[in-house]
Formats: sequence, structure tokens, C-alpha cells
Amino acid sequence: MNAVLSVMGIDKKGIIAKVSGFLFEHDINILDINQTIVKNIFTMVMMVDLGGSDLEFSVLADKLNKMGDELGVEIRIQHEDIFKSMHRI
Repeated sequence: MNAVLSVMGIDKKGIIAKVSGFLFEHDINILDINQTIVKNIFTMVMMVDLGGSDLEFSVLADKLNKMGDELGVEIRIQHEDIFKSMHRI
């Protein structure tokens, strides 16, 4: 199962390392990543494969949300199918 993970907030060092390290620890593979900084606003969108994850989706979302609070950014994750249906014209 694939999901879309987004991160947004004021840029600071370590955001990518912390998020990607967490994904690695839980056997979540990053399939694609796009990251940019515009006027000190950090944005990152990842497509991830949850097939090997040891966490249920709701637990994963909660842990990422808490990590976002610690980093001072907003982290959201959505199932790929839900993301696509929400953004379909």
C-alpha cells in the first residue's frame, strides 16, 4: 500500500533526516520525494510504500503527527487512493 506524506513548516536543519530516519526504522520505503524551501518555508512531499511497515496506519499517523510537533512542522499522511480521489477533477 502506498501513501502520500507531506511536511510543511519553517525550515530548520534535520527535518529530512528525522523523517527519513523514522521511515527507515519502520521499514517504510521512500518511492519518490520532492522538497523545496521558499522564503524559509520548508515543504516536502513523499510517496512511500507502507507494505513492509510494522505499524498500523493510524499509529503511524499519530507518531508522525507527534514528530511534527517536536520539529515545529506539520506532517500529514494519507493513503494514495484517498489522496488521488480528493484531488481528482
